Amino acid sequence: MPNLSVLLTNLRTGVAALAARPSLQVLQKLAEVRGVRLYLVGGTLRDLALGRVAPDLDLAVSAQAIELARDLAAALKGAFVLLDEEQGAARVVCRGATIDLTRFRGPTLANDLEGRDFTLNALALDLRAALGRCPWELIDPLGGLSDLSQGLLRMVSAANFRDDPLRLLRAYRFAATHDLKITPETITAIKSQVDGFSRVAGERVHQELFHLLSSPQAAPLLMDMHEVGLLARIFPEIMDMAKVVQNGYHHLDVLHHSLETVVQLEKVLAAPGDYFEGLAPEISSYAARHPKAALLKVAALFHDVGKPQVREHRQLPVPRYTFYHHERVGLEIFAGIAERLRFSQAEVKVVSLLIKEHMRPFLLLPAFRQDRLTTRALGRLVRAVRSEFPGFFALAMADSLAGQGANKPPDSEKLLAELADTAYRFLKERLEPQTDRPRLLTGHDLIKVLGLAPGPRFRQLLTAVEEAQWEGRVASREEALKLVRQLLAKR
Repeated sequence: MPNLSVLLTNLRTGVAALAARPSLQVLQKLAEVRGVRLYLVGGTLRDLALGRVAPDLDLAVSAQAIELARDLAAALKGAFVLLDEEQGAARVVCRGATIDLTRFRGPTLANDLEGRDFTLNALALDLRAALGRCPWELIDPLGGLSDLSQGLLRMVSAANFRDDPLRLLRAYRFAATHDLKITPETITAIKSQVDGFSRVAGERVHQELFHLLSSPQAAPLLMDMHEVGLLARIFPEIMDMAKVVQNGYHHLDVLHHSLETVVQLEKVLAAPGDYFEGLAPEISSYAARHPKAALLKVAALFHDVGKPQVREHRQLPVPRYTFYHHERVGLEIFAGIAERLRFSQAEVKVVSLLIKEHMRPFLLLPAFRQDRLTTRALGRLVRAVRSEFPGFFALAMADSLAGQGANKPPDSEKLLAELADTAYRFLKERLEPQTDRPRLLTGHDLIKVLGLAPGPRFRQLLTAVEEAQWEGRVASREEALKLVRQLLAKR
C-alpha cells in the first residue's frame, strides 16, 4: 500500500485532473446560485489517492441535493436518476460518466462524515478547492488516509453498522477489492451485528456480493465471513452442509470442501496454464468477462449444496456414504437462493448449468482412463456445457483439487486435464465446424419427406443424426434419412 505522502500526491494529481471537467465547473456555478456547499467525498477521494481512475463521482451537498441534480442534468443535457428521495440522493448521467449528489447525513459536513461506514470513506474536499477557488485542504477527521496507507479497514462506529447492516458485507468487499486488513475492533462489531443482516434487501446484497466475488482474492474473505457468522446470514443454506462427512475421495465435510473449491478455483483462474494446456487461454478469456468469475465462485460454493438432503449410508462392497442425484436437489436449492438475492435470468442460467453438470466429467473419467470413452459420450458432454465450456472445466479442476481424500487416485488432476483437452479438441474440430454448416436434416425434412407429425421425437431423431455425424457414421442427407428410417423401424 502506498505511504501517506504518496497517497496525498496521488490525490492532488487526481483532483487536478478532475478540475478540468466542464461538468464540475457547471455544477459549482449551479450550487452558488442555490447557495449550497459541495464536497467531493468517499470513494472518489479514496480511489484517487490510490492512483485509480474515478470516472464516477460522489459529492455531498449541504442541502437541495435532488434539486441541484435536476439543474445539472438539464444544464448538461444528461439523464436525471432519483436514487433515494428520503435520503436526498440523485444521480446525473452524462456522456458515460455519473455524478452522485447526496444531502448531508446530518446538519453539518462533520455529521455526514461521522455517519459513513469506514474511515477511508470519511474523506472530503471542498469542490471550490478542487477547482482552485479556495485553499486546498483535505478534510479527514477520522484519520482515514492514514488507515489507508497502512492497509487497514476501520469502521467509523458500530452504530453505523446497525443503521445499515449491508456495511458488514461491504467490509469484506473492500478488504478483497482493495487488499485491506479489517481491524480487530471492526471484526468484533461485525460479529455483534450479524443478526441484523437479514433486514438488507436482496438486490443490495447481490450487488456487494458480486463486487466481492469478482475480486481474485475473494476466497479468504469468504472463510473470514464464515468465521464471524456473516456467510450463513447471507446464505442460510450452507449450515446444512456443515459437518456432513463424505467418503474417502474427500478430506473435508461438504461445507469446507465447497469453501476450499472456491480457494482452488481462484488458483486455477489465476494461472490456468498450470493445470491445462490448450484450454488455458480460453479459461483466462472466459474469466475476464464480467461477471463470469463471480458466477463460477457461486457455482463452486453451491455445487454440492444438495448433498445433505440425499446422503445415505449404504452397505456396498465397502460401506460408504452415497449422494445420488445431489446435483438435482442442488438446483432446486440454488433456485431459492437466486430468487432471494435477485439474480438475473442470465446469471441463474450460468450457475444452474454448472451445478447441474458438475459431476459429468468425473463420471466419464473411469472410461477415459481405460480408453473406452465413446465419441458419443464425449460429444454429449461438450454439447451440454458448450456455452460455459472453459468455466465448466475450471470448476471441475477446482472441485478435484479440493478433494484430497485417501482413496483419491493420485493422477486425478492429470487425467481430468487430458479429458478437458480431448473435449476441447472435439469442440473445435467436430462440433463447431458441424454447427457452422447447414444441418443434414431439419424438422421440415421430417415432415415433408418422412411424413412425420411434429412432436417430442423430432428432437430425438435430429439429435441422433447429429451424434452419428460426430461418430462419422453419417455424412450426407441421404445417409441421415436412412438412419432416421432405421430408427423409426425399430420403434
